[in-house]
Amino acid sequence: MREFWVASGHHLTVRGDHGGLMVTPELIMAYLARPELLPPDDACDAERALHASLMADPLRTVKGAEIAAIKDEDARENWVLMLGFRDRLIAAPSLEAVYMSLARNGAGGLPPIFVSQLCHLVMRNALEGCDDPYVLRAAELFFRAQKATVHNDTLLLADAEIVDARQQAEHGHAHASPLIAMLQPSEFAEMDVMDDENAWTYWSRSDAHTMVMNIGGNAKAREGLCRAIERWVAHLLGAGVKVEPVASIEDRDWRWFVGLDGEGTRIGNALWKGEALDADDPARIVALMKLTIEDRQLVDKRVGDKPVYLILAMGSDKVVRMKPQNLIAGLPLTQAAQMA
Repeated sequence: MREFWVASGHHLTVRGDHGGLMVTPELIMAYLARPELLPPDDACDAERALHASLMADPLRTVKGAEIAAIKDEDARENWVLMLGFRDRLIAAPSLEAVYMSLARNGAGGLPPIFVSQLCHLVMRNALEGCDDPYVLRAAELFFRAQKATVHNDTLLLADAEIVDARQQAEHGHAHASPLIAMLQPSEFAEMDVMDDENAWTYWSRSDAHTMVMNIGGNAKAREGLCRAIERWVAHLLGAGVKVEPVASIEDRDWRWFVGLDGEGTRIGNALWKGEALDADDPARIVALMKLTIEDRQLVDKRVGDKPVYLILAMGSDKVVRMKPQNLIAGLPLTQAAQMA
């Protein structure tokens, strides 16, 4: 099986008999090597000593006095957050269990970057054995923001971080057209719109995030997103689901929806209440899908035999910020199914 998403750090974890990933000293060391935690040149002796000791023994207990001894207030805050996250990973039976807790109970002040990195790891595990580049590219939406643009009446999604970096590198300012930044050659790796001729190149560039998703014009891209959602739900909730792209919600008696981002939730709420949408709201919808839970005994009785609609949208800045935790907290499962 070909490798992908090495940057997720999944090779630094251990897969347990339950199928979930378990933390290792090597994974914590990778976090400690992040720029945010590397002591700067002007760091105090206490911070340097703490970092060095943890690199030697990443899972050791850290006393409050060790953090209190750090002189810089921002550094102390970073260490409190990091060690709190570390301790949560160590105490849990799996990384998946940590993510489930965050999805259902809130991140509680945990920096979004930690949540995204955890999502990256969990999704990598969920997609183990996947050999479809369209699914893998679509799954990047779960942990990386996407910049949207329309070219030849087709909606394209490109990695927002890569687009921003290209814009800054070329002439030192943003282009008038996002499409130029997305598709024009530069010192960064070129970005290609994924199609059947170049999809095979995804395997060598999965960590570069340089392939553009043709979500508006390629049915395989939309199907890829559906398959990624199916794998995510099955892996974390143990529920088999079928997800299909749809053009619109035709059923007047629809019972449930899940917004896959803040804008999708806002638009869905307006539709649910029968309110008029803003003039540009329809154009903000990136993907509309329906999800069917295969075992109907797991479905909340309020939904009956109706599907669940999924709405993914972009913000006013044309950035898609998917919240995959909404699939965990928002699906209409019975209480027994949620506890399983």
